[in-house]
Amino acid sequence: MKYRAAITETDEISDINVSPLIDMVFILLIFFIVTTVFVEETGTEVDKPQAASAVNLEKNSILIAITAKGQVVYGGHEIQVGAIRPLVRRLTQQEPMPVILQVDRNANAGLLVRVIDESKLGGAKNVSIATESGGG
Repeated sequence: MKYRAAITETDEISDINVSPLIDMVFILLIFFIVTTVFVEETGTEVDKPQAASAVNLEKNSILIAITAKGQVVYGGHEIQVGAIRPLVRRLTQQEPMPVILQVDRNANAGLLVRVIDESKLGGAKNVSIATESGGG
């Protein structure tokens, strides 16, 4: 009789504790959120010119936009040309990063040259201009 009673007691203790599994899923979720690299957008729409020699550039870069109205935009906010050098210097302290300029096809060429100069003086390893990929 004692043998049957022991079997009955063990059958009652057959619940699976899933709380450690839930904790582990939350920890993994937090890990993946923290380690994800977010793509920064300039925050403004520009009409980029097409280029037949367009190539893909690094994802870890500094994106600066120049609009047709002569605005220089970084991170969705308009900045002055004089603020580009300290911005690039601060962002390239940890590791050298390229500066990618998203320039509207109707932007002022003089403003473009000033932004390129300020980026290079700030320590950018190279400065590139983003274009639409053209056929040919």
